[in-house]
Amino acid sequence: MWDAFGDVKKAGGAPMNVAWHLMQQGIPVYMASRVGMDASGDELIGFLKESDLYSTLIQQDEQLPTCEVTVQLDEHQHARYVIPEPVAWDNIQPEQELTDKAKEVDAIVFGTLANRGATTRNTLFTLLDDNTGPLRIFDVNLRAPHYSEDIIGTMAAMADVVKMNEEEADLLIGSSNGNLRDKITEFQKKFHSKTICVTRGGNGAILWHDDEFYEHQGFQVEVADTVGAGDAFLATLIAGLLEERPPQQILNKACAIGAFVASHRGANPVYDADRINQIQAAV
Repeated sequence: MWDAFGDVKKAGGAPMNVAWHLMQQGIPVYMASRVGMDASGDELIGFLKESDLYSTLIQQDEQLPTCEVTVQLDEHQHARYVIPEPVAWDNIQPEQELTDKAKEVDAIVFGTLANRGATTRNTLFTLLDDNTGPLRIFDVNLRAPHYSEDIIGTMAAMADVVKMNEEEADLLIGSSNGNLRDKITEFQKKFHSKTICVTRGGNGAILWHDDEFYEHQGFQVEVADTVGAGDAFLATLIAGLLEERPPQQILNKACAIGAFVASHRGANPVYDADRINQIQAAV
């Protein structure tokens, strides 16, 4: 999709952002999506090719348009999204190339937004039903009003790894009156996830993995905007899990990368290793 900030348009969307950050961390990815057969879609495909993010799993739709989202920033530089419906990625089809590729990969990463409609949701469920090998990673990433709790519950039950923010945890585990650890424990008992991570904005994150909790208080940076910070965090978490790094090390790096992205305008700044190291050293 395109994210429109006033008159400025940037390629974006959580799946593309996560893929971009995985690529920066040396993890090869295959983007699966759908764009319209329109000028906006052609431009987006051109951008993806230039960025080495294009794959033949990106379908084109003859009727539905490429998605263009209006991004509105509040006084704290937190983003609100106005998302049109229906758009091309509401109509992702279970084409043979997609189903074959899903059987070869180490992980399948999916979110809530693209599953607001039955067609793309059924395609995803087909991929997940057919595969027991890949790690299934669910990025909750709620965008009101484009979700239902029933669908979220179904996706959570199919996932090995669930990542959400604190507000999403409050919504999904509203019956718990305890602290965040209690909510995560309740969530795990209900959905049997192997790994659960809850981000807390500038206050870091908490990770439950292999029956243990890990926490990080976050890194303090001057925030330019928060667009893409959660996607960068998730990509770093995925990279760490796939490479089987120690959980606390994974969490520390994910918080640092998220903070680095939040200190830049836009979702996908090029990594600056020196600056990231400075962020980590300034605790």
